[in-house]
Amino acid sequence: MSSTKAPQREVFVSRSAFIFAAIGSAVGLGNIWRFPYVTYDNGGGAFIIPYLVALLTAGIPLLFFYYAMGHRSRGSAPLAYRMVHKSAEPIGWFATGIAIVIGIYYAAIMAWAGSYMIFSLNEAWGDDAEGFFFGEYLKMGDPGISFEFVPAVLIPVIIVWILVLGILLLGVQKGIARFSKIFIPLLIVLFLALVVRSLFLPGAAEGLNALFTPDFAALADPGVWIAAYGQIFFSLSIAFGIMITYASYLKKKTNLTGAGLVVGFSNSAFEILAGIGIFAALGFMAAAQGVEVADVATDGIGLAFVGFPALISEMPGGPIFGFVFFACLVFAGLTSMISIVQVPVQALREKFGVGNKSSTLFVGGGMAVISILLMPTVTGLYALDTMDAWANNIGIVGSAVLAIVSVGWLLRKLPMFSRHLNAVSSFKLGITWMILISITGVVLVYMLITQIITFITEGYEGYPGLITGTFGWGMIGVLIVAAVVLSLIRWPKTTLAEMDAAIADSVANENTATGKSANGTTDNGTSANENKGV
Repeated sequence: MSSTKAPQREVFVSRSAFIFAAIGSAVGLGNIWRFPYVTYDNGGGAFIIPYLVALLTAGIPLLFFYYAMGHRSRGSAPLAYRMVHKSAEPIGWFATGIAIVIGIYYAAIMAWAGSYMIFSLNEAWGDDAEGFFFGEYLKMGDPGISFEFVPAVLIPVIIVWILVLGILLLGVQKGIARFSKIFIPLLIVLFLALVVRSLFLPGAAEGLNALFTPDFAALADPGVWIAAYGQIFFSLSIAFGIMITYASYLKKKTNLTGAGLVVGFSNSAFEILAGIGIFAALGFMAAAQGVEVADVATDGIGLAFVGFPALISEMPGGPIFGFVFFACLVFAGLTSMISIVQVPVQALREKFGVGNKSSTLFVGGGMAVISILLMPTVTGLYALDTMDAWANNIGIVGSAVLAIVSVGWLLRKLPMFSRHLNAVSSFKLGITWMILISITGVVLVYMLITQIITFITEGYEGYPGLITGTFGWGMIGVLIVAAVVLSLIRWPKTTLAEMDAAIADSVANENTATGKSANGTTDNGTSANENKGV
């Protein structure tokens, strides 16, 4: 499918467009339904200490790492890793594969949220929110693999994919950037309204006390610190190609570290806001039921589609509150999903030299077909839950470990990235940043090994081996094989030529910034061609 002329690369017309898109990717469902419970379960207010430490020592440094990789190469994740060294390319394809997997099941959660926007208006779940969700709505069957469709889920999933692909077909600036500038402000306004309403509910103070009362003894527990690093890591959309891809659309001279600080702190600010709103509402729910907050506090799917519908039924103005809550889930999920699908779309464009529309229809359409066949079935939730667990805890963490070990430790490219970031940014990096990346690598290695041992010895949620073997270990195995095979396919000469030009520009900027002669040679004695590892 290669062509003699590569498709023209799109760019964000401004840094603000990139920031909105990056925030849109980072602010997703996990900010709303994961952070509040993780905070509550790991020391309450005291958890903010390890959380901020993790943000400053791991989250933001890793954002800088992936920004540098994408911006310096002007390429997708596979191309960016190939720029570092030819042998590193499979890491980029593995990260791209993880994005594909997440996109496939993310569409189903968005479809559920869209359905529940409508259900909220008449409280369709009645007196049994749990029975309605798992039984009447999802029509859950026994754990297994089935292609018996659930029409109530199938149609919304199709609508989600039409919407996402329609936005991506418009391109980077007219699609991703424009809609991020619409959806992110709208999300913030709606969520602020939800938080304000929650704060005035009876029992809200008890919920906030439960969330923020500090248990400083918890800080002595290593598990609390691991939870903080995990939350930061999963909530910033790093290690599966998004930030590499988005940074590659930036203009040649863009303040990367300044943008990273804005994105990192904006994401955390939204998480804290979500914690306030969610636990104020849970405080009301506990008071209404005459129980402790601990008895109603939960996270994930259970919070969104069981806990909150039950809360909506008990509160005054519940239908409007519910509509706004699920609208927030839809908007947060949509901006994240757009970024997720764009990762493989851009990778295919560059690998095979095709245009944006062709790549979007082929890759996005293929993902949509798999998603539509697998997710809206009576066993779709089992597949979704397993894919999510392995994609996040094994796939994303494994991708980051491979990146830090290979690029940072073995190939020793962190100084090169530091020079690039410093050449275009106001906030300068040095040895401290490189040390923090290495420390983060150690933490992630521990997280990965621990999770692999847990999955092997304990399984997952009591699911049968057919489920975990197919959608867990089997999925990871397929991604590894696909990553190696795709790396063996030659890149179009035009794509490599564009990468050469991008690296040459970067080297010139770095030399100018450091006062070196612009002779195409870096201060470690390697040329632009040698930097890409060919």
